[in-house]
Amino acid sequence: MQLEKKSGILIHPTSFPGKYGCGDLGEGAYKIIDILKQSGQKILQILPLGPTGFGDSPYQSFSASAGTPYIISFDKLIEDGLLTTEDLADYPDFSKDKVDYYGIYINNFKILRKAFAHFQKIKTKPDSYKEFCKDNKQWLDDYALFMSIKDSKNGASWDMWEDELRLRTDLKSVSKEILIDADFYKFIQWKFSEQWLAFKKYANDNDIEIVGDVPIFVSYDSSDVWANQELFHLDSAGKPTLVAGVPPDYFSATGQLWGNPHYKWDIMQKNGFKWWVTRFENTLKLVDCIRVDHFRGFEAYWEVKSSEKTAMNGKWVKAPGVALFNKLKEVFGSHLSEDVIAEDLGIITKEVNELKDRYNFPGMKIFEFAPFGEGTFTDENNNVLQNHLHAYRPENYPYNCVAYPGTHDNNTILGWFDSLTDKEKTDVLAYLKTTKRSDVNIKIIEKLMKSNAKWVVYMMQDVLCLPAESRMNTPGTCGIHNWSWRITYTMLEDMKNYFKTLKTMTADGGRA
Repeated sequence: MQLEKKSGILIHPTSFPGKYGCGDLGEGAYKIIDILKQSGQKILQILPLGPTGFGDSPYQSFSASAGTPYIISFDKLIEDGLLTTEDLADYPDFSKDKVDYYGIYINNFKILRKAFAHFQKIKTKPDSYKEFCKDNKQWLDDYALFMSIKDSKNGASWDMWEDELRLRTDLKSVSKEILIDADFYKFIQWKFSEQWLAFKKYANDNDIEIVGDVPIFVSYDSSDVWANQELFHLDSAGKPTLVAGVPPDYFSATGQLWGNPHYKWDIMQKNGFKWWVTRFENTLKLVDCIRVDHFRGFEAYWEVKSSEKTAMNGKWVKAPGVALFNKLKEVFGSHLSEDVIAEDLGIITKEVNELKDRYNFPGMKIFEFAPFGEGTFTDENNNVLQNHLHAYRPENYPYNCVAYPGTHDNNTILGWFDSLTDKEKTDVLAYLKTTKRSDVNIKIIEKLMKSNAKWVVYMMQDVLCLPAESRMNTPGTCGIHNWSWRITYTMLEDMKNYFKTLKTMTADGGRA
């Protein structure tokens, strides 16, 4: 029996083309699906969809269940009669190849509030709005109230609020204005859900699956932590006592101190992992499959005291991964293995692999992490092996994995190649059987296409052969260079031949 293999493209919705300050769920989103179909792709992978705050990282969101307001299509709101072209008359002419997060924060919310003002004038609210609020009450009420209180405090983190609000001892004390503003946030989530589900249906109707992303940890300044303080390691004032990160690795000599509060896994386990079940249920309404970020943290996680300045002085603590995934399997059935991709990068032990394999979750393989040329490496079991045996080289990929040249956290293929030493470049070119830098992108994609990997996914930047300046994110750094890359209609038109080549390679790799 021939096993099914697929390929696809990783591009976050904020990177979609369009005429406003950020990629959205309008015409540009549907254009991306059309291009994927025309080039033989069957997967669209995205980053977390949540509303972002300071730093603009989709991995630091105000909610694990809400959607980002930034990708709500104004054109769709005009079609719905909730905006007019006059409402958009003063909207700035933002750059089309970069997302200006501060600019869209100021301007997009102005437009969305105009849409909400039109909505408020509707005497009988649509049944779809009422049903959405009812069906999502479990997280929506907390999120909407959290955001409206936050707005009233000029964006201050919830640990800076008055005791009765911070500790939720007297939520009835909030003003009428705050409650009305909470309705604004419910309205936003309703329109996000409506537009996203229409987009997902279009993708699925065109035989394209959407792979979402669930970060293992949630942001401290989020409705999740504020509304569920008993589930996190916090002190009596609500401040984190133990935070997440990773020890020194490929990306950072001092490790990465993420700062997310750690879960009280013992309490979560006692209540049947209710919070996690709800989180998976909400996410699987929006996507077809979930990449679970930092999967190794479900076996053991790096725990750092909140007083530390770096992640170096932490320790590994065991997590109840088996109990959690047993519960999720009980809820979602035996097809859980089809719903989850394990991001098994970083410091991976035998125990992490055993947890992944126990549920038959596919792991990830990153070409850019592989060694080439003569030499040896040390594997996770401290065996010294020849480079040609490395697990990240395409000829060694098992079927049950998802292979990438690099992810959003890696450099583009060209950026990566340009960063190598002369010796490393020579070794890579020899492996790819070429002497030309200009061949590197296509040769690597071709190698992955012809591998045994069940799925192969490429960053859109790599399909377009873009340099380091188009990198999506550099871990351990903050700034406007992160999360801001965007494709334009002009780029799509100029690169039509690349997509034709991709279609041919997809067929040659048995992934059409």
